[in-house]
Amino acid sequence: MINSNSFSHRRMRLRSLMKDCGGLVVLLSNGEAPMNYLSNVYRYRQDSSFKYFFSQMRDGVVGVIDLDSDADMVFGDDFTIDDIIWMGNQPTVSDLANDCEVNKVNPLSDLDNFVKSTVNSGRKVHYLPAYRSDTLIKIAKLTGQGIEEVKQNVSEYLIRAVVELRLIKSDEEIVELDKICNTGVLMHQTVMKSCKIGQTEQYLAGLAEGVSLSFGNGISFPVILSQNGQTLHNPFHNGILTDGKLLLVDMGAESESGYCSDYTRTLPVGGKFSQKQKEIYEIVLKANLESIKLAKPGIKWQDVHFNACKIVAEGLISVGLMNGNAEEAVELGATSLFMPHGLGHALGMDVHDMESLGENFVGYDRQVGRSTVFGHASLRFGKETKVGNVLTVEPGIYFIPQLIDIWVNEGKFKDFINYHKLEQYRDFGGIRIEDDIVITDNGCRVLGKPLEKTVDEVQNILI
Repeated sequence: MINSNSFSHRRMRLRSLMKDCGGLVVLLSNGEAPMNYLSNVYRYRQDSSFKYFFSQMRDGVVGVIDLDSDADMVFGDDFTIDDIIWMGNQPTVSDLANDCEVNKVNPLSDLDNFVKSTVNSGRKVHYLPAYRSDTLIKIAKLTGQGIEEVKQNVSEYLIRAVVELRLIKSDEEIVELDKICNTGVLMHQTVMKSCKIGQTEQYLAGLAEGVSLSFGNGISFPVILSQNGQTLHNPFHNGILTDGKLLLVDMGAESESGYCSDYTRTLPVGGKFSQKQKEIYEIVLKANLESIKLAKPGIKWQDVHFNACKIVAEGLISVGLMNGNAEEAVELGATSLFMPHGLGHALGMDVHDMESLGENFVGYDRQVGRSTVFGHASLRFGKETKVGNVLTVEPGIYFIPQLIDIWVNEGKFKDFINYHKLEQYRDFGGIRIEDDIVITDNGCRVLGKPLEKTVDEVQNILI
């Protein structure tokens, strides 16, 4: 549980980072999202940045931080008796504000005039990019701008300050992350123990989601569970487990406090890896383990990504799928046929932490820029690591028939890729192994309880 004074401390630190900006920071809570009519809604999910500074609260509340004073306030209305008849007694907005040490509460109807007077006085209104259309419309109405103007006038100062704060996890945040990583481990172990020939992917995905709801706030992203693991984010669970196939399982849970886990394991249906599967699996496992060994403060994560790709290249050369010099193959992008994504991403209150604020703000800076090479360009976090950063480590090898055909037709990297032997792997699928780590003073630590990942460990839990 995050302490109530943590929220006031975060707002104070934000005010310090933006002391030269002046004006108001306005953070909108997420609204309810109807499934098919207004009162039948999806499970509520609060906006992460709002939650970071103002606790869970609820929908219909706006948080305001005055950068020119010590004033923090919320605007919102209490539920009426008509609401309470259906929902039961509910805390007041003042009760919720007390939970995050805000003592100035105003009715929502006062917000328009408050913001308008701020704008008329020449003070700046800072807001973050809106990823939901209802939030975008509310900001437009509140600031008197058109939709496109709202998009153009987001506050880069606020984005950079929020990223700086949220990327470094406090000790109490790490406690929350460890807890929800344990739930993620349990989700995977539940699937592993039920991974039997003839079982449906849908059943396994449902088991996992049930665990996430039993021990947290549900899944941190839609469950990826498929024997077509060559599709990186395969959302479909319409297969029946078939002997000899590989089942790629990428999933995590979200805690009540808002923190996320994200693990991937790849399982041999039937309980045993074939020799061909084992060879590829061991390459990915080595890339995972070596990357974790390298992780420490003050290292460019982009370099760790390149090293993982080099391990992939060396492994594929050893089994005859690639040729030539491994470092050169990585530099030119030849390995991206097999690993067209980055090594990992920031993790926290979002599974791709703060991606709504812009990946380049989160994962890059003036010292480390994003690569323009296919595959490497997909690395979401590349800059220098700091103590308290939480990152995923998720190398993979995939055999994507459509991409292979394009590269064959274009004659790409013929000196590096053995296309003739590659034909034997067209129906292989994909393998990814992912863990969550926190950067510590002397290196890193894998969050949560251990989750089986060596060949023997995986095969033993499947039996």
